[in-house]
Amino acid sequence: MANSIEEVSYDGKFYMVLKAAMNVPGVQIKRSDFLRKELSKYFDKPIVDLAIEKNPASAGISTDQIEKIAISCIKYETNKVTAISVVTGIPGGFAMLGTVPADTAQYFAHIVRILQKLIYLYGWKEIYNSNGDFDDETESQLTLFIGVMFGVNAANAAVAKLAHSAALKVEKSLANKALTKGLIYPIVKKTAERLGVKMTKEIFAKGVGKVVPVVGGAISGGLTYLTFKPLAVRLKNYLKGLPTADVNFCKQDKYYIDIEFDDIIDIE
Repeated sequence: MANSIEEVSYDGKFYMVLKAAMNVPGVQIKRSDFLRKELSKYFDKPIVDLAIEKNPASAGISTDQIEKIAISCIKYETNKVTAISVVTGIPGGFAMLGTVPADTAQYFAHIVRILQKLIYLYGWKEIYNSNGDFDDETESQLTLFIGVMFGVNAANAAVAKLAHSAALKVEKSLANKALTKGLIYPIVKKTAERLGVKMTKEIFAKGVGKVVPVVGGAISGGLTYLTFKPLAVRLKNYLKGLPTADVNFCKQDKYYIDIEFDDIIDIE
């Protein structure tokens, strides 16, 4: 059995980091509470209630109106993760969470936090199961959204398909089956592998900044700011162009249809 993160496969490495991040306190964002808190600042209760019951676009809230909230959320999470990175970048800061460096787990915990906030603002449903737990379906969805953030093209295509099925109200159990057992699962696995490669090259390599006491902390915080914010902005810009965020699309009469994923299996 592998006893360190360097000894596992690339997709295994990504899942180790993701699971460590999901165990960081405060990582889970409850959709209804988050939307009520953020939307109540700008909209009346009936609109907020409808946004929670369906989604913001179905309540008539446009992407232009969502933009201000999304930018505020990105700023908040960026500042939080930067502050943590300064602490963990100083020798004597956080060490390890299991086999995963604590700063990496904390970084990806904030990736998961901002990811949840953005997908809920742009029309997606709760990603946790009915018990509020983290399961295989949650893991697959998170993998694809993180893939979008890191520029994995196959993840972009898969999320677009899932968004279309969500906007068309395709039976949730069918979409979940596609995520964990169906044709979309190979895309999830491919995305996890590429994220593992990217993390090895771009995230773990930053440990060199810890060599310089105190100054290393400042360097680590600066690097985190420069890497985290663009990832969040990339996801925001992608999500706002999907049908789940489109007010006019959500007003249309929609029927259950069969969504096929064959055409995105080979996307690089």
